[in-house]
Amino acid sequence: MTAEMEAVRLHETGGPQSLRVDRIPMPAAGEGEVLVRLRAAALNHRDLFITQGLYPNIRMPVTVGADGAGEIEAVGAGSFEGAVGDEVVIDPMLGWGDDPRVWDTATANILGMPRDGTFARYVAVPSANVYRKPEQLSMEEAAAIPLAGLTAYRAIFTRGALARGETVLITGVGGGVATFILLFAKHAGARAIVTSSSDEKLERAKALGADLAINYKTTPEWAKIVRSAGPVDLVVDSSGGETLRKALDVVRPGGRIAIYGGTNGDATIKLFPLFWKHVTISGTSMGSPQDFAAMLERFSKGLRPVLDRVFSLQDAAAAMQHLASADQFGKVVLRID
Repeated sequence: MTAEMEAVRLHETGGPQSLRVDRIPMPAAGEGEVLVRLRAAALNHRDLFITQGLYPNIRMPVTVGADGAGEIEAVGAGSFEGAVGDEVVIDPMLGWGDDPRVWDTATANILGMPRDGTFARYVAVPSANVYRKPEQLSMEEAAAIPLAGLTAYRAIFTRGALARGETVLITGVGGGVATFILLFAKHAGARAIVTSSSDEKLERAKALGADLAINYKTTPEWAKIVRSAGPVDLVVDSSGGETLRKALDVVRPGGRIAIYGGTNGDATIKLFPLFWKHVTISGTSMGSPQDFAAMLERFSKGLRPVLDRVFSLQDAAAAMQHLASADQFGKVVLRID
């Protein structure tokens, strides 16, 4: 008789309310794979977009979820340096390819679509995608790191080249990636300026070390305040639209802008400040295995992620609704008992 497990599955799009907890066959570790008994998983806006049908090449039914942490339950055929019982965290970036500069579009995809993901009691993943969990982190903290932490690390360091003593502007602080960018910036000895439309989120950002926090909704001329606060070496943005246009105004000559999203739509920018100031604009998404290993190493040196709320696996739909509300600060996590 085939063993079964609980999994949060999407059978039709329509938003978080379309998620349901099913009993499905437990996966097995194939060649070059390991089976992970998950203890926690974390939500990302990618998961929300999938439930809403706003993601390419959706297949259903599917177990959603990219982030997870747990223990090795079984090891498939092939070489693997770990052992059953090891506590691990999963790199959700599958099939990046051989070039650390850019993913291979023919092979790269992310756990949770189209491959079954982490909102389940077990998941089978390539053995190269599991890393030892930093000892000082709880399972919930470890599960919060992968996708958002990887995206943030590559944006701020690999692409943004932030150095100690520089100033970074982080637009729209509060979400998972932006919160990690703030953590990484302060850990690296940089000065951080953040914006948000929520005073509560700005206060929490200041508690994490933000040097200047500006409400862009109540202060429409926020760019002037940023410019008056001194040179900005790097802007990390996921908004696009008018925010990106203003980013060109505030970044210093020779500065950099790293873009990892476009929630406010396409931007119409002035070309003069772009070429006159010798500004470098870099696009970025997810990260290479080298990025993931380097990112995870920072959490072995005392850094901890910010958790917003922890839900049970059975309450995944409610957790997704909470994410959709945009009220969170940090990561929303599922505990898998």
